Amino acid sequence: MLTLPLRFLSILTVLLAVLSAPLRAEDKPKPIHALMVCGGCCHDYENQKKILSEGISKRANVEWTIVCEGTDREHRVSIYENPDWATGYDVVLHNECFGFVKDNEFVERITKPHFAGLPAVVVHCSTHSYRMASTDEWRQLIGQSSFSHETKRDLDVKLLKPEHPVMKGFPAEWHDPGDELYKNEKLWPNFVPLAQAYGVDTKKDHVCIWVNTYGEGKVFGTTLGHSNETMESDVYLDLVTRGLLWACDKLNDDGTPKAGYGPGGK
Repeated sequence: MLTLPLRFLSILTVLLAVLSAPLRAEDKPKPIHALMVCGGCCHDYENQKKILSEGISKRANVEWTIVCEGTDREHRVSIYENPDWATGYDVVLHNECFGFVKDNEFVERITKPHFAGLPAVVVHCSTHSYRMASTDEWRQLIGQSSFSHETKRDLDVKLLKPEHPVMKGFPAEWHDPGDELYKNEKLWPNFVPLAQAYGVDTKKDHVCIWVNTYGEGKVFGTTLGHSNETMESDVYLDLVTRGLLWACDKLNDDGTPKAGYGPGGK
């Protein structure tokens, strides 16, 4: 019989105890601190801010600061007036509809921290925000230029890249009732299409789910989400959660959260 030295057994026992012990609170990954900016015209932002924040936090280890203000397209969100507006946040979810803001300096103040590496999630009307400004920085952040959408109707969203971690679990075709298909006028070089839908008005496909790289920042985007019904669906909330985790480098290749970033910090 092989007899192990007592000293070796002692070391082995200690190692096993350390490996099997639960993480102490100070050793656990901190929640992702996300900022949500929402508001503007044409959408139910008071309910959408709850749908998104609560739905994502049920699926991932995310805590929120929410700035929801303004009811018209010309509103300047107050937090953006501060040059250091993004300090302390790990990711920003943009769900805003301020298409008539024309101040280039103001718009570029929003995009600057994203270019420097702050992850972004851009939802629905964010794609049309700041479209009256002459600077292209917001459009490059989004990854596409879009200035209008088709008539509201049911959409059949078709998966393009099932191998991408963000799209793991997304159906090959998803019926999205009563949504708006935004027209792709220009796709910028770092734009990666993940899903598309056919436009009845334009008689062509338009990308509606994608990822993008803007400077050092990773961006997940979808133009879907006009109605609360869309946002409340498990397919949509699962998708946006994976997109957020991907942008923050907290998503495994199989589409699951990395250790410590699942629901409840699992």
